[in-house]
Amino acid sequence: MADRTPPLAVEELRLLVESGEIDTVVLAFPDMQGRLQGKRFAAAFFLEEVMEHGTEGCNYLLAVDTDMNTVDGFAMSSWERGYGDFAMHADLTTLRRVPWNDGTAMVIADLAWEDGSPVVAAPRQVLRRQLQRLAEHGLTAHAGTELEFIVFKDTYEQAWNRNYRDLTPANQYNVDYSVLGTGRIEPLLRRIRNEMAAAGLTVESAKGECNPGQHEIVFRYDEALVTCDQHAVYKTGAKEIAAQEGVALTFMAKFNEREGNSCHIHLSLQDTDGRNVMAGEDGGMSPMMRHFLAGQLAALREFSLLYAPNINSYKRFQPGSFAPTAVAWGHDNRTCSLRVVGHGRAMRFENRLPGGDVNPHLAVAGLIAAGLHGIEQKLELPEPCEGNAYTAAYDHVPTTLREAAELWERSEVAKAAFGEEVVAHYRNMARVELDAFDAAVTDWELRRSFERL
Repeated sequence: MADRTPPLAVEELRLLVESGEIDTVVLAFPDMQGRLQGKRFAAAFFLEEVMEHGTEGCNYLLAVDTDMNTVDGFAMSSWERGYGDFAMHADLTTLRRVPWNDGTAMVIADLAWEDGSPVVAAPRQVLRRQLQRLAEHGLTAHAGTELEFIVFKDTYEQAWNRNYRDLTPANQYNVDYSVLGTGRIEPLLRRIRNEMAAAGLTVESAKGECNPGQHEIVFRYDEALVTCDQHAVYKTGAKEIAAQEGVALTFMAKFNEREGNSCHIHLSLQDTDGRNVMAGEDGGMSPMMRHFLAGQLAALREFSLLYAPNINSYKRFQPGSFAPTAVAWGHDNRTCSLRVVGHGRAMRFENRLPGGDVNPHLAVAGLIAAGLHGIEQKLELPEPCEGNAYTAAYDHVPTTLREAAELWERSEVAKAAFGEEVVAHYRNMARVELDAFDAAVTDWELRRSFERL
């Protein structure tokens, strides 16, 4: 990543702490699920001790399920290993104010073991490794993530107490692109936009979406690691702001049987001079982009675990839903998993598989690894899909987490790109979720079976 000015410089932080304007610093890292985990420090103590020396966190934070239960099968952390610590070191390029929490700043951490070696299965490290591989080719990646969410007029506590049933969406009908529809909750959307901007993110727009209460806020395309870090900050911050406003919002991939929450990811490559190498001299795709895109197709099914990491993720992949089902690419074709858009400097592709539950660091790492596979193997790009990919004869994306996990576990491309440790770690994450789901008795089963069977 090129040198860049952080949203908040250390010298500025010192002055704000001295004046009493900042009294708390959050040091956090993205976990397997993409959530920020960490500690809140007294700001003066952070400056005196933590900024230089780091802090510790229990290594079970990369070896738990969504409910934070300790689970077996992870090599890095277990009862047998004693659940020790790893070190959390501040990446000061990510230092920023947190306007939605009074007197607070935040910084993202990288994780290391006691001997200083990186925790290779940590999502941020997984992405860093792929960025390093890309740099060996003289390339950098820029990315954008487009997160959708559904807003409810209920609080998070009310939603919990109702078992997430009979919630009241912020809009009663489809408000896709509707100015009137976004106006219904503009105070919330405006607060999120403005406070994210004050935290150093560059906001582009907000718009309504299809599902009642569904909306999207988009941020400017940036360096891949920056985008993924900002994605995690935004996702946490949006939930915190919603809670402060007495409402709830969800990024889950498929809340109900209507349209799910997507997170389309755009990606392009630049050379050392900052030129977009995906654009050809004729205005179309360069040979490098064709190889890179061919790699996406070749690895799409095997890497689906990185793009759709949860059981619920696979409920999105329904024909005619604007969520993809076919391993296909097309020019500005929203029926395909991979959509090529833009011209010249703006030439890029969009992966439409991820939902709002995606871990951005892992997904973007997957896009880069797949593309490098295409470049290194000089894979040829097939002809684009010109029509409806839902009804054409293409390979199907995985339909369940179990299928995706098995493809990931067997993938030689994944093992070569990420290493055996990372492949095993995230295969076990999927196993844990599948075991928990297989043991659960669902509302669907109760409704169909209680009386009638």
